[in-house]
Amino acid sequence: MPGGRLTQQERQQIALGLADGLAYAEIARRVDRPTSTITREVMRNGGPTGYRADLAQRATDRRAHRRRQAAPRTPEAVPQPHGRDAEAVREYQETFTTVLMASGMPAMMSRVMVCLTMTDSGSLTASELVQRLQVSPASVSKAIAYLDDQAFIRRERDERRRERYVVDDDVWYQSMLASARSIGQVGDIARQGAGVLGTGTPAAARLESIARFLDFVSESTARSAEQAREILHTKPEPPEPGSGEPVD
Repeated sequence: MPGGRLTQQERQQIALGLADGLAYAEIARRVDRPTSTITREVMRNGGPTGYRADLAQRATDRRAHRRRQAAPRTPEAVPQPHGRDAEAVREYQETFTTVLMASGMPAMMSRVMVCLTMTDSGSLTASELVQRLQVSPASVSKAIAYLDDQAFIRRERDERRRERYVVDDDVWYQSMLASARSIGQVGDIARQGAGVLGTGTPAAARLESIARFLDFVSESTARSAEQAREILHTKPEPPEPGSGEPVD
C-alpha cells in the first residue's frame, strides 16, 4: 500500500468514487490507500457532497507552503501501550479530529476531545494535554472551557489535588442531553418571535413551524439518548479469534 501525499490523480479518483456513491472503504481499495486516509482527505476538504479534487489539491499545496514557512511544532509522540501501532494511532487520531471538526466542533476543542477519548484512563491534566498536543496552556484552557460547557467532559481532583479532565462512559449521554436542551431553547425563542410578529403573518408562521420542528428534534434527541444510555455502560463482546477484519 503506497504512502506519502495523495496525488492529483488519486484525488480525481476519490471525487469520482464519491459521485458514484461509493463508501470510503471501497474508494480506499480502488486507490490502494488506507480507509482512514480517504476519510480524512474528504472530511477536511468539503465533505462527501462538497469534495472537489482540484480544490483539495490546492488546499494541500497551501498547507504544505505554510508548514515550510512556519515549521510548527507537532504533537509529542506518546509511547503506545498494548502493542498498538504508533503510526496507525496517529493517523486515526487525525481522522477522528477531522470528523469532529466537520461536525462543527472547533479545531482545538476537537484535538483535546480526541486526545482525552483515546487515553485508556479517559483523563488527563492540563499540563499533560499541553505536552501531548504541543500547544499553549491558554489554548488548552479555552478548549476545556468549551468542552465543559457542552458537557463533553467533567472535572475532578486526583490524589495530588491536580484538576483532571475526564471523558467517561456517560459523557456522550450528557452531551446529547445538553444538545437537546440547546435545540429546545432555540425552539422557544422561535415561538416567542411568532408572537411578536403577529399570529397569522407569514413571518410568524415560519417561526412557528421552526419552533415545532425544533421541539420535535429536541424531544426525540433526549428520548433516544435516554433509551440508548445503557449501551454506553455495556462492554462490547470480544471478537472471536480469526473473525476480525484487518484494520487499515
